[in-house]
Amino acid sequence: MVLRSKIFASLKEERGNIDTFSGALYRCFSLFSGLLTRLQTSTPTIQTLSSSNSFSQNIPSCLWKLGRLNHVAIAVPDLEKAQSLYKDVLGAQVSETVALPEHGVYTVFVELGNTKLELLHPLGEKSPIASFLQKNKTGGMHHICIEVDDIKAAMTELKKKKIRILSEEPKIGAHGKPVIFLHPKDCHGVLVELEQA
Repeated sequence: MVLRSKIFASLKEERGNIDTFSGALYRCFSLFSGLLTRLQTSTPTIQTLSSSNSFSQNIPSCLWKLGRLNHVAIAVPDLEKAQSLYKDVLGAQVSETVALPEHGVYTVFVELGNTKLELLHPLGEKSPIASFLQKNKTGGMHHICIEVDDIKAAMTELKKKKIRILSEEPKIGAHGKPVIFLHPKDCHGVLVELEQA
């Protein structure tokens, strides 16, 4: 907790000097931290007394757990230019373009070692990325994706906690796994994708 505070304090000092992408990542991780706080409930503690000492045993507050950050998705108006930036200029490993008609997007993944970037480009007239790019002509961060160990249990509990889910059932995402999206107004302004681990 102390380390995270120091990192955020350091980033805040540098915030004025960082470029737009770094600023977007800073906002992403700040909002991600707030989201984690909201999604995790306090864990009840039961204390048991024995003759020599006492210990506490944590009881899980929910039947599912958040996992690792899978990717940060960036909407781009020109997919070829974005691929070239990450591959040719920055030297990253970049996937081939994959069409996902059910989601209305073309996707490209950029491997970063500890996570990925997902480049998104509109596919079809009703693409949610097309409307995003109408408001953000140069593109920008679209969503974050976090893995969960039980997407159905997550859906059930999130609905009880009044977190809106943008579909009734999970859809198959870019990695061939079930995904859901949480309403950004319920997640501190961030569109959050949950993916079955």
